[in-house]
Amino acid sequence: MTSKPEMTAAEIAKAVAGGKMSALDATEAALERIKQHDGILNSFTDVTADRARAKARAIDADIAAGKDVGPLAGVPFAVKNLFDVAGLPTRAGSKINRDRAPAARDATLIERMEAAGAVLIGALNMGEYAYDFTGENVHDGPSRNPHDTTRMTGGSSGGSGSAVGGALVPIALGSDTNGSIRVPSSFCGIFGLKPTYGRLSRARSFPFVASLDHLGPFARSVADLALAYDAMQGPDSEDSACTTRGLEPTLPPIANPVSDLRIAIAGGYFQKNVFPEAVEAVSRVAKALGATKVVDIPEAARARAAAYVISTTEGASLHLDRLRQRANDFDPAVRDRLIAGAMVPAALVDRAQKFRRWYRAELAEIFKSVDVLLAPATPCTAPKLGQVNFNLDGVELPVRANIGIHTQPISFIGLPVVAVPVPLEPLPIGVQIIAAPWREDIALRVAHALEKMGVAAAPSPRGI
Repeated sequence: MTSKPEMTAAEIAKAVAGGKMSALDATEAALERIKQHDGILNSFTDVTADRARAKARAIDADIAAGKDVGPLAGVPFAVKNLFDVAGLPTRAGSKINRDRAPAARDATLIERMEAAGAVLIGALNMGEYAYDFTGENVHDGPSRNPHDTTRMTGGSSGGSGSAVGGALVPIALGSDTNGSIRVPSSFCGIFGLKPTYGRLSRARSFPFVASLDHLGPFARSVADLALAYDAMQGPDSEDSACTTRGLEPTLPPIANPVSDLRIAIAGGYFQKNVFPEAVEAVSRVAKALGATKVVDIPEAARARAAAYVISTTEGASLHLDRLRQRANDFDPAVRDRLIAGAMVPAALVDRAQKFRRWYRAELAEIFKSVDVLLAPATPCTAPKLGQVNFNLDGVELPVRANIGIHTQPISFIGLPVVAVPVPLEPLPIGVQIIAAPWREDIALRVAHALEKMGVAAAPSPRGI
């Protein structure tokens, strides 16, 4: 038996653990799909074939010896190239970082995935230094949408979205500062999980905005998201923001009914600046869940503005030496935004942080009477590659800056979100399932219910 392109991680793990398929066969099948299709999708920057084969052979040997190799036995996965991968320079989508020494050790989340039996296949394309919503990269070329290769994947985890949406691997890891998991999930028609801030370790990954950065998985099914997420949970002293909460598995309760949950639609700000397809996607999800209550999130526009201030200033601080020494080696669009961030007055940053505390308290009050909020993940389906502007509510606005208009007010205070794909024609689009802090289990339950109802689904790639 060999793995089929759209076989889920759970199906692969069951087949490998049960002796119906070898981990090496699953690995070779993934490598062959990458060879066939990644010339079009441009999702991978590094393919770690020798390492993957060695890991797969070790898994097969352990299974032959009667050992339990973990819940992700033989499952191929790949990571955004800001994760440290032993033996590779951690490029973070940049030209400058290619001069770094190869990483001596894998990122914590890679170690945990492989401890659960997964097989790392390679590193994935991304927007430079994660400051991107498009999936376009001036150094490595754009990752391409698996449903229409003339369109964006979304960013900055564009290669992750393309690789999973294109069925090259069943699971990929990415990062989300202002929307970089949820945007590619929406454009590429897959499921993505941005956990609560501090839930998953960021140790040995290249940062963008330390106070906003999250790491998380992409998959073609909700169960696969939960499998990966559960394998990666746990405290880590090497990430000072990582929670000390114990493991809280989400896979066992994923199929529990959702009829007891209080589900509401995010109103006001989240019902503006949307194309008809985003309105339709939220409507379908709300109808399927029987959600009619509308809740306004106060000052969401201000939250987005504050997220911008914190992102650009923290990012500028991180890259200041590189800007001084190698300004011409940056993507000009990234460089200019970082330089602008370096000039933001400290008083504005202070105000943004104070507002953040107020906004977090306001959302905590909302979650006393609501378990889940529904909101668009993106204002539209995937724009064309290179598209500069689009029209939102009658105003011509830049695409790059406004794709994350509905994601930024949520990650600003670190709420957990599952992005679910609604398979509209001709392109899919995502909806955010937003829960209270540490309630990934609830967001995944709702996403799973939508998947079972057929409202949310990862469509087969049609562009390759």
